Amino acid sequence: MTPLYGDPERVRNIASAGLEVLLAQPRVDPSQVAAIGYCFGGTLVLELARSGADLKAVIALHPVLTTTRPEDSANIVGKVLVCVGADDPFIDVEQRMAFETEMRAAGVDWRMNLYGGAKHSFTYAGAEQWAVPGLEYHQPTDQRSWRAMLGLLDEVFS
Repeated sequence: MTPLYGDPERVRNIASAGLEVLLAQPRVDPSQVAAIGYCFGGTLVLELARSGADLKAVIALHPVLTTTRPEDSANIVGKVLVCVGADDPFIDVEQRMAFETEMRAAGVDWRMNLYGGAKHSFTYAGAEQWAVPGLEYHQPTDQRSWRAMLGLLDEVFS
């Protein structure tokens, strides 16, 4: 994944291809689409939003927040929710602050939920099996971030 983080165009193309497959389904209302991603998937949906995709909501859980093209956030049309752990070694304070600056500059309707005691991969109950420092399941944050996601989806689709 590391090479992809520095190539937002490639990431956006991958995400756009997935969105096209979804939108081609007969039961999908293209005016009522949200994108949800965990970890790299969260980074992917943020880049999809930065590309200007017509998404009502974008929800990213423990994603890397940086992009090489922050100015493209002006293309975001939906509401953005990012959920990150305060103790996540892969998403430090500087990255969170840069994301905040990016969202403010672009005038995006965004929110960032920061969860104390949570590290990276807080939603994955098997995170510890990889024995990678900084990856750890955190049940309270898993549940709280799920409720935050449902709240935003209710807000945009009710």
